Amino acid sequence: MGKKGDLSDFERGMIVGARRAGLSISETADLLGFSRTTISRVYREWSEKEKTSSERQFCGRKCLVVARGQRRMARLVRADRRATVTQITTRYNQGGQKSISERTVRRTLRQMGYSSRRPHRVPLLSAKNRKLRLQFAQAHRNWTIEDWKNVAWSDRSRFLLRHSDGRVRIWRLQHESMDPSCLVSTVQAGGGGVMVWGIFSWHSLGPLVPIEHHCNATAYLSIVADHVHPFMTTMYPTSDGYFQQDNAPCHKAGIISDWFLEHDNEFTVLKWPPQSPDLNPIEHLWDVVEREIRIMDVQPTNLRQLCDAIMSIWTKLPEECFQHLVESMPRRIEAVLKAKGGPTRY
Repeated sequence: MGKKGDLSDFERGMIVGARRAGLSISETADLLGFSRTTISRVYREWSEKEKTSSERQFCGRKCLVVARGQRRMARLVRADRRATVTQITTRYNQGGQKSISERTVRRTLRQMGYSSRRPHRVPLLSAKNRKLRLQFAQAHRNWTIEDWKNVAWSDRSRFLLRHSDGRVRIWRLQHESMDPSCLVSTVQAGGGGVMVWGIFSWHSLGPLVPIEHHCNATAYLSIVADHVHPFMTTMYPTSDGYFQQDNAPCHKAGIISDWFLEHDNEFTVLKWPPQSPDLNPIEHLWDVVEREIRIMDVQPTNLRQLCDAIMSIWTKLPEECFQHLVESMPRRIEAVLKAKGGPTRY
C-alpha cells in the first residue's frame, strides 16, 4: 500500500518500534498500512543513521521573502492600499539586495492573508460629523432593544429601472468582445427611476409613498401630516414613540419644524447625527427590496411596473426581517463607539 507525502515522526517511530519488537517487514507493513519498501527504508535509516525524522522540509529553493521581508511588504501595503502588484514589487526591490518578481509578491501577499477587494463605500465624514456621531452613540449606548422598539425609522430611496452592475463578469474569447451575448446594455440615468419614502418600526411596516416629483418642504409636509402622524399615533398611543429622519434640507425647513413643535406632545423627533446611513436600519430594507426586484422572473419594463413591484415587495417583507434590523441597533451603536465616530461596516 502506497503512502502519499512524508511520514511524520510518530509514524516513523511506530515503524521502528514494530521492527524492534520482532515483527517482520511484511507483518509491520500489514499492521501499519505502509509499503514494504517504506518499512525497510525507514528501519534502515534508523539503524544506520539513527534518523527518526524527515529532512524534506530542508530541501528545495529557499524562500526569497522571509519574515523580515514580509514585515517590509506589509508596511508598503499599509502605506498605499491602492497600490498595484507592479507598484509594490517596484518599491520592494528598491534598495534591496535581491529582486523578486511580481509573481513572488502576489504569492507572498496571499500567504500573508492579503487579498484584492473592492473598498466599502462610506459617507465622507468631517471632524465635526465624527464628533456628532460619537456624541449620539455615547448618548444611546445604554439603550436596550426595548428602547429601540419605540423608534420609527424613515428614509427615501430611488430605484432605477435599468440597474447597471459594474461587477458583472463574463467568460469570452479574445475575439468575442462585441458578441451580443457578451454585451451589457446601458441607458442614460438608468432609464429613469422611482423615488419612494417609507417608514417602519419594530412593531410594523408603515406606508410606502411614491414621490413623483422633487421632495421639497411642501411635499414632505404632506408626507408627515398624512403618513407619519397616523403611524406614530397608532403605534405609540401613549406618546412614548420617537420619529427618526435624516438631515435632508427639506426635513429642516421651518414649516416642518413648526409642525413637529405643534405635535411634540404626541411623539418625539429623534435628534439624528449627520452622514449616518449606517445607523439607520431602513437602509438594509432598501437593499432587500432591490435584491428582490433583480431576481424577479419577469423584470419591470417601465416605471409603472417598477413602482408596482416595489410596493408589492414592501408589503410582503417578513416581520423577522425588519425586527432583526431594529434588534441590531445596540451593535451599531457599539460599532460607532469603537470607530470613535468614524464609518462602520453596517
